[in-house]
Amino acid sequence: MYGYRKLTVCLRRDYGLIINKKKVYRLLDEMDMLQPQRRKRTKYPRRLANNREIKAPNELWEMDIKYGYIAGEQRFFYVLCTIDVLDREVIDFHMGLSCEGKHAAGLIQRALWQRQLFEKEQRPVIRTDNGPQFISHVYEEACETYGVTHERIPPKTPNKNAHIEAFHSLLEAECLQRYEFSSYQEAYEIVTGYIRFYNERRMHGSLYDLAPKEFRKALAAGEIQAKAVKV
Repeated sequence: MYGYRKLTVCLRRDYGLIINKKKVYRLLDEMDMLQPQRRKRTKYPRRLANNREIKAPNELWEMDIKYGYIAGEQRFFYVLCTIDVLDREVIDFHMGLSCEGKHAAGLIQRALWQRQLFEKEQRPVIRTDNGPQFISHVYEEACETYGVTHERIPPKTPNKNAHIEAFHSLLEAECLQRYEFSSYQEAYEIVTGYIRFYNERRMHGSLYDLAPKEFRKALAAGEIQAKAVKV
């Protein structure tokens, strides 16, 4: 079915009517025959990563994707992680055979829930690269819905996302390279187990040789002071 503008052309051309498009529009409106208007999508501004000095948890999170390979099934899997820049904890992650904007959007919601931030006015800045998941409309809508600021690093500057890059290097060296996965289920169990080990037991030199969760607990109890992180 044509819209009112093209229908006006047809009425003039095929029936010789002298009629303008405004009249056609009014008639269609009265008969409830107008086509639904296409919704204009909101354009979200691109925010470049700013230089920051991080002094507390939940000020800046970094998010990125790591690939793994399942030899037994000859296919790749994805690990999408969110890490807190100050305490280095992997707050939450998505692992699957696909990784789209909707998965990244869902990860924001779960990470905010994990850190119990929905009841707080202050929300973290989330820093990513320019991957398709992070420039998708569904991801940007989620950032706006959940009240977080999304900033993207310039192309070819992985140092701007150094903390998630460092974790993924550890994941590669200490987990992915040590196994030849026969199935997705095996890969899932081993990778999730490593992330749990990293958070709860792996000592971190910049965290007073504590694991991320140990550091965060000691910080909350006032037993230690956090060192500011410049990014």
